[in-house]
Amino acid sequence: MNKFIRELRRREVFRTAGIYLGVCWILIEVSNVFLPTFDAPDWIMRSIIIVAIVGFPIMLILAWVYDVSARGIIVQAEATDTVVAPLGSRKMDFVVIGILSVALIISVYLNMISGPAVVVEQEPVSVLIADFDNTTGDALFTGTLEEALQIGIEGASFITTYQRTAARQLASEINAGSVLDEAAAILVAVREDIRIVLAGRIEEDNGRYEFAVRAIDPRNGEIIADTNATAKSKLEVLTAVGDLAADMREELGDDSIDRDRMAASETFTAASLEAAKSYTTAQDLQNLGKDDEAISHYAKAVELDPRFGRAYSGWALSAFNLGRTDEANDLWEKALMYMDTMTDRERMRTLGLYYSVVTRNYPKAIDSYEALVAQYPADDSAHNNLAVLNFFMLNFADALAEGQKVLNVYPNVAIYRGNYVLYAMYAGDFETAVSEARKLLESDPAYFKAWLPIAVQALSGKDTETARQAYESMKATGEQGAATASLGLADTAIFSGDFPLARNILEADIEKDIGDGNQYIAAAKYIAIADSYESEGDAEAAAEAATKALGVSNSEPWIIAAALTYLSAGQIDRAQHIADDLADELQPQSRAYGKMINGLIASLQGRHVEAIETMTEGIALADLWLLRFSLGKAYVNAGYYAEALDEFMFCQNRHGESASLFLDDLPTYRYTVPLAYWLGVAQDGLGMKSAAAENFRLYVSLRPKGGAMVEDANRRLL
Repeated sequence: MNKFIRELRRREVFRTAGIYLGVCWILIEVSNVFLPTFDAPDWIMRSIIIVAIVGFPIMLILAWVYDVSARGIIVQAEATDTVVAPLGSRKMDFVVIGILSVALIISVYLNMISGPAVVVEQEPVSVLIADFDNTTGDALFTGTLEEALQIGIEGASFITTYQRTAARQLASEINAGSVLDEAAAILVAVREDIRIVLAGRIEEDNGRYEFAVRAIDPRNGEIIADTNATAKSKLEVLTAVGDLAADMREELGDDSIDRDRMAASETFTAASLEAAKSYTTAQDLQNLGKDDEAISHYAKAVELDPRFGRAYSGWALSAFNLGRTDEANDLWEKALMYMDTMTDRERMRTLGLYYSVVTRNYPKAIDSYEALVAQYPADDSAHNNLAVLNFFMLNFADALAEGQKVLNVYPNVAIYRGNYVLYAMYAGDFETAVSEARKLLESDPAYFKAWLPIAVQALSGKDTETARQAYESMKATGEQGAATASLGLADTAIFSGDFPLARNILEADIEKDIGDGNQYIAAAKYIAIADSYESEGDAEAAAEAATKALGVSNSEPWIIAAALTYLSAGQIDRAQHIADDLADELQPQSRAYGKMINGLIASLQGRHVEAIETMTEGIALADLWLLRFSLGKAYVNAGYYAEALDEFMFCQNRHGESASLFLDDLPTYRYTVPLAYWLGVAQDGLGMKSAAAENFRLYVSLRPKGGAMVEDANRRLL
């Protein structure tokens, strides 16, 4: 063995290998930097590495056989026992060491300056798919191809597709026709600021089907990309559309496609075109609110394809919307059973919807949608649902943040901007709410809810005249706006202490609301009448109005509001009955309100510690504005003024929630007026006389006519 190693050294194989490895190392490192700079194809780098690996054994053989000498390249002489060839000069050793050192230095330097790999996250791209130009005359393809293309194209994490039903409605509104052809789609895209329009075409040629899709920039009509595909028969049409979608995704910059996984389950999983056609028809009807009609088409889809998971999910949602709970629950089980037939995106959407609608497990639903946006950051429906869920969880700042992400994708969609306006209002960011509301009203003057934050901001500055003008403007937007505006005008009148005016406004509209089938808002108006009587000190009339509210609608907000009125009237048994019913509800907010009522009862009966403990338990369930306000009053009654002040300051800082306490966008800012009185009481108890007097004066100015609280405020001012 020693003899063989001496022979390798004599023939300078080790030195040659060192030089070879050093040169290859340098070449690969330099190529790794410069080839991407010139957009060189990947195969060049792969070729360099392969040649380097293959060349290594060849180099070893050549070094063994040949020698480079002053006489040129000669065949190595065999070693003898008596003659030993020189081991080479030290100069060659230095050459080898130098080359390896240079290779090492270059490698370290390039790694230092390159740093960790940077993942480039693409900006969200909104896409509207126009109706295919169907030259085959086969109605089976109408709507089906667009749905299949949509599901395939949404496999890209940065792509989100605009709802085609909404686009078709918008096309009719802007007089672009009822058909969403290429021209109409471009007009809608320009209005809604959609980035790309996909326009497709299908032709038949002796049983073969040819497809073409092009991506168009709606702002200038420029064709960004175009792709083609062929189906040998009708059975291969959906698979061909899947290939078409994959090609278009690559054209638009998606480098995450795994062609080995591009099967039917990754595009459109219906077993037949007929099933797919029934499904898309059902989707359109559901999006139009025609759930009863949609169900028959969902049923047809699953009859044709019993494993059609998305069809079960859609059917379940329509059944739920129609109040057919048992039917919906059975269908949800089947939808979950066949989630393996859905794309990743559809699976996560289905789970989020299930937790939101069926189990009403909002934290779990939020987890599902957060997982969805982590994988598909451009999914507008996921961001919108996250905003809504955070809103229901009282996380208004998070709702506002998610609402902004939706607007980043679809800045001109009225419903998204309207939601964003209201999230800002509830979060107490009135400046943003009003600014965005005015933008919305410029583009959509009929969006009546945009006037609510404008009115509320005015009331927060005690500018009742501007608030009244805002509600008058709301009234002019239509019947819905008028019904809400009258409640807003009455809320403003109660806020400023004009109780008879408030009742006149409300009583004139209640019968009309009931006649129009709007029992919910009619009950809200009876509750406002009750509040006006209670503010005047007429507890009996207030309780009577609250009872009328429950006779019109037993919705939870009015049950809770009625319980508060009954407590003020001393009707504790009626309030206790409501608290007991709320305690049996599944929703944490319902049970929190039940604890609030129980806590108020305990406080009225002198059980102050129990009252505080009960309401604190309620806040752990749901941190509600009314519950904080009630806890503050319980602390005052127990003589804990510092704790009371903390709760009242909390309410003051979160006064955006008092704009509509039951989160139904109906005005209730009048509830902030008693807050001034109770703040004054807490401050007075702590010896903060100046601050207390300011709040008492504010309260009295807004309640020139009132009951015991006004008398107490005046007494304290003296």
